[in-house]
Amino acid sequence: MKKVIIGFVVGVLTLLLTMENKAFATDESSTSKGSKCDPYSNYACLDDYLGDDIATRFFNYYKLEMDHAAAPTDPNAPSSHREGWPATPESTPPMPFTEWPHGATTPIGVTRPNSVDSPLMASIANTDSGKWLYDNHIQIYGWLEPGFNISTNTRRPGGNAPMAYMYTPDTPQLDQSVIYVERLPDTVQTDHVDWGFRASGLYGENYRYTTAYGIASYQLLNRNDIYGYDFPMEYGEVYIPQVAEGLLFRLGRYISIPDIEAQLAPNNYMYSHSMTYSFDNYTNEGLVASLAATKQLTLQLGVVSGTEAAIWHMGEKQNNPDPNPLYPGSTFLKDPGAKPSLVACARYTWNNGSDDLYPCMDGINDGVWGYNNLQWYGLTYYHKFNDQWHLSYEIYDLHQRKVANINNPTAAAAVAGGGTPFSPQYMPVNAPNAAQCNNSSDLTCTATAIGTVAYLNYQFSPLDNISFRPEFYDDMQGQRTGVKTRYVNFGIGWQHWLSPQIELRPEVDYDYALNKDAFNANPTSGIAPDRRYTALGAMDAIVHF
Repeated sequence: MKKVIIGFVVGVLTLLLTMENKAFATDESSTSKGSKCDPYSNYACLDDYLGDDIATRFFNYYKLEMDHAAAPTDPNAPSSHREGWPATPESTPPMPFTEWPHGATTPIGVTRPNSVDSPLMASIANTDSGKWLYDNHIQIYGWLEPGFNISTNTRRPGGNAPMAYMYTPDTPQLDQSVIYVERLPDTVQTDHVDWGFRASGLYGENYRYTTAYGIASYQLLNRNDIYGYDFPMEYGEVYIPQVAEGLLFRLGRYISIPDIEAQLAPNNYMYSHSMTYSFDNYTNEGLVASLAATKQLTLQLGVVSGTEAAIWHMGEKQNNPDPNPLYPGSTFLKDPGAKPSLVACARYTWNNGSDDLYPCMDGINDGVWGYNNLQWYGLTYYHKFNDQWHLSYEIYDLHQRKVANINNPTAAAAVAGGGTPFSPQYMPVNAPNAAQCNNSSDLTCTATAIGTVAYLNYQFSPLDNISFRPEFYDDMQGQRTGVKTRYVNFGIGWQHWLSPQIELRPEVDYDYALNKDAFNANPTSGIAPDRRYTALGAMDAIVHF
């Protein structure tokens, strides 16, 4: 498998460098139509430029966009921005978003159907299937993301942990291959109810970070597969413009709110992720309503089944072979975190879109130890200084209650003997950690983590951005990272776009544990960490299709 991944990565990077040097430029004999027009000057000739058959159109679309910061624009297209709405603060490229990130909703006031720039959709646009998809506002698109890292850690797998998304040192890997099938509701218009949906599939190393207990989780929790699959977003939406400035309902599985970062590679500044994000809520399942109360204020309220918790685990019990003071009954809940939970957020935007504050609470219930039953309270803040500089900032407190105390002999014996829902008898690998409580006489304690991270960004060309990421993370009981310590972390990354479809993200990172060794472990074999720090260089490529 390693040889296959190395070959894939080398092949993709070779292709990217070839394209950067404009080796895709063709003479008139090979593209007699395309050589006679420029869709950036005359959009009407786009079809002539692309050609007739699917393969030619697909590769010609990549060629068309090389060295450009945007797709050619249809002058007859309706506005993608509702009149009077706060200005769209950023552009893609070089940023991973246009609107400041907020979750569980398609952005109200700034979304039109068929608005994703996709080589695949351009390649089939002149076919009957492509025309049917366009007429019904359905798009199919995705990306491939190979990457590699060079690290001071040596143990494999897992030596880079608690760094995530490249947790094995000195390894090329296929991080993500992703496909979306979606319909975006038209949230710019205000005269009719509209609807949308997204169905997603992911395969790659990154499946381990999106896995929810009960949804194909055997790959991670039973076998610790290096590569696996997941379905991180499966939802439907209804948009009602007649309520205030717009009301949108989302029902299904979706990415948790809020965060600067996200699991899906194109939604991040850098290849790696902060610890603040890595040990955060990842996905929820349920119903969320997002109300644009005014043009500046959006309110969100929802009910979900917990965090990383399958709805069908709610109320499900399993036998307890080892009754103990923690779980004295003959049965216990399969996942105590799978229960009705609250999501609530308020987003306020001012200075015509230059400032955005987004406080939230996510997955709120009684907070007892579950697979990932995180009680999340925090906020994100964004500020645009000018067209070159902006700041993204996040802080949160998350906790779980009644987490088994691994420092207590009775509780440790219950975990080892099958007397908890997360004992090895039920989850052989990658089970949620117990807590390292301050008092060894306590059977349980509340496990708390505080994370804060910032991204300071400098856009020095329409296709280039530099991000500097400082971070502080305090894992007070060691339940999130497995080590009871505080961390200070720094990263700097360059996002270089060859076109709106192809991005390279080299970076360097330095992470340091203040209190004890936290790096260079082998979680699978139980080898403890033996290093205080990690220095790491890495790069990935994102190729959209």
